[in-house]
Amino acid sequence: MNPHDPAKRPGAHLVAEEFGVADPWELSGNRPLRDPLGLVGTMVADVARDVDKLHGELARSAQSAINPLAPVAQGDPAGMHGRYGVLRTTGPQIELLVARRGAAYEQLTRSISAFRRLLPEQEAGASSKAAVHDLGKEKEQGPGRDDDWAISGDRPLMALEAVEAGGLRFHHSGVYGYIYLSDGRGQRPSPEVWPETVQRLVAEGLLDQDTSEGLYRPGQLLSLTPQGETILRAARTAMPRVSAALSRSNSAAMSGDTAVPSAAPATSVATQPSRSR
Repeated sequence: MNPHDPAKRPGAHLVAEEFGVADPWELSGNRPLRDPLGLVGTMVADVARDVDKLHGELARSAQSAINPLAPVAQGDPAGMHGRYGVLRTTGPQIELLVARRGAAYEQLTRSISAFRRLLPEQEAGASSKAAVHDLGKEKEQGPGRDDDWAISGDRPLMALEAVEAGGLRFHHSGVYGYIYLSDGRGQRPSPEVWPETVQRLVAEGLLDQDTSEGLYRPGQLLSLTPQGETILRAARTAMPRVSAALSRSNSAAMSGDTAVPSAAPATSVATQPSRSR
């Protein structure tokens, strides 16, 4: 559950939605000095604070204009006297705050994207699920795609399994502009699935997004395509073989046997080998 009200702290709310942290400063805590992830995490927290500060100033300025104009809204002719001066003073200020808040929010979304791009490097490790790293890579791609981080490691498999479980929906916030996912209960999916991963798998033809439903409400339901079902079955079949091969290799090494049995190739989970770029 997100602890922040988007109408009061939209910056902290967005960070909590994206990373599941109650305090944006948790992204930079307990990291070595000059650690890239810590530096970018600090930037995310700084910008989120700026967004919330500007949002508060904007709300107060808007309220300062609304209160004097209340008699006008109620149709009181006497209450209209002198109200133009209020608009002349507060109008430009509100307009400036709207622009500054919008720019800060855009900077926050860029900072969040930069933080995400660093996560695969920091979280890389040995895993039997690494065999699905190339899920969705069978289609021709241009060199150096900016969203390759979204399909690194276990992320494609986790997304496919979440969709298979049912109820996963893709949303777009009409107020703040960010994208997010919800499960069948209307909550953040657990384990976490990133919207960028889903977007990539939709583009690769592994997932289908029901565009007949509203993108804001109730959100567009996601489902596996036949190709996605095939990839998911292949990944699940390959993972036990990879684990068994690793186990045999470890046993042979402990017994001093230099002959290592051949492991099933990890590329067997993909429908086609990755093309050279």
